[in-house]
Amino acid sequence: RPFIDTVEKAQAVVEEINHTAKAEGKKPIVFITMATENVRAVVTSKDCTGVVMDMFRTFVEPLEHEFGMKSNHRVGRFSDAAKSEEYNERIEAINFSLAHDDGQSSKNLASADVILVGVSRCGKTPTTLYLAMQHGIKAANYPLIPEDFERGHLPSTLAPYKAKCFGLTIDPERLTQIRNERRPQSKYAALDNCRYEVREAEAMMKRNGIAWLSSTHKSIEEIAATILRDIRPDKLI
Repeated sequence: RPFIDTVEKAQAVVEEINHTAKAEGKKPIVFITMATENVRAVVTSKDCTGVVMDMFRTFVEPLEHEFGMKSNHRVGRFSDAAKSEEYNERIEAINFSLAHDDGQSSKNLASADVILVGVSRCGKTPTTLYLAMQHGIKAANYPLIPEDFERGHLPSTLAPYKAKCFGLTIDPERLTQIRNERRPQSKYAALDNCRYEVREAEAMMKRNGIAWLSSTHKSIEEIAATILRDIRPDKLI
């Protein structure tokens, strides 16, 4: 519940907490980061039936004591994003990833930090966007298709940038489920076809020395952390 910055909004949240507690027969666990004292007092009062964990009092007050100085409990202390170099880098990276999604453009691939390769629907697009939005990584993604497997080598567009490539693969059974949501009962989604594409894609990546991992049981965050560890460990710091 963002922007709880008035007593009235806090009272509405308390009503929601109390309603949930009554409906479910359990105390809701409530984490708060409220800077204004009178607003915070509403949620931490006895009228609230939730278990309230005050993040500011838990972490900020011990730091105030340690540093011998009082924090400025002021709402909205955000820096001007437009003046932030890191913010502008992330915006530039997002635009790059959108322009280079699904192999739709090969322009400026030399400036990519990483190029994700793999069969269609194995998680390339959400991973590239996460890398761009969270870490400012210029990530392109390029699908490996049956025609590539028939030729037996990476697409010519990727050949000069093989060192920047990182592969994603996926369990064929999971892939057929995902593809059936998009194109049910199609050859594209057929289990035999998915097995073929995954097998050939993994063999191609292995032949070309491209590191890869399976997205089947990994979150986007885990995949991104693995990629960063290999290509831009500085971004993990």
